[in-house]
Amino acid sequence: MIKKALVLAALAAFTFNGAIAADTTLNTPASATVQTQQVAPAETAPAVKDKAELDAPPPPPCPKAQKAKSDFEKRMKLTDEQKQKAKELRMKGHEQMEPIMIKIKELKQEKEMVIRSRMAVEMQKEKIAEIDAQIKDLKKQAHELRMQNMKEFESILTDKQKKELQKMKKEGRKKFEKARKKCIKDGNCKPMQQPVPMPRPATPIEE
Repeated sequence: MIKKALVLAALAAFTFNGAIAADTTLNTPASATVQTQQVAPAETAPAVKDKAELDAPPPPPCPKAQKAKSDFEKRMKLTDEQKQKAKELRMKGHEQMEPIMIKIKELKQEKEMVIRSRMAVEMQKEKIAEIDAQIKDLKKQAHELRMQNMKEFESILTDKQKKELQKMKKEGRKKFEKARKKCIKDGNCKPMQQPVPMPRPATPIEE
């Protein structure tokens, strides 16, 4: 129910790259994990996909994402030239964001292994805190990259289109707040990220 509300809140948005659209799985070999003699042999990190799987093309965007992209372009009245530039920005954003999200994926795997290990409690807490700090820093980098990509996208718009984009952002925030209040009232809230009504570089991996 809340997902449906968020989709409506982000109808003005279109995503970077079909999923430079967040949410197929791309992985790289996991980073070095904590080694201790007390770790049970069976408690290993989840398997990581090989290079062939990494190089495989992403699946096509879902119908809802395609419709949102189409609706956005129509409302913004983007020219063919602007659409092409936006596509180039999506590709650029994907290349910049992918290594950050892959690293976050690796750190989450490492954290899971530490949690499942039998190392001393204090040592475990310290390691988890260290990993969480790294993940926080990477998410900050991802956010800054999204903001930079947004500025680059806005730079190809006319003044009239920029005003329309600001209007769409306000509409998106209102719908987001309405959905958030409803989920709080219903008691079924999940972590929510306010949608950004522009070609945001969503990534191949969930944060």
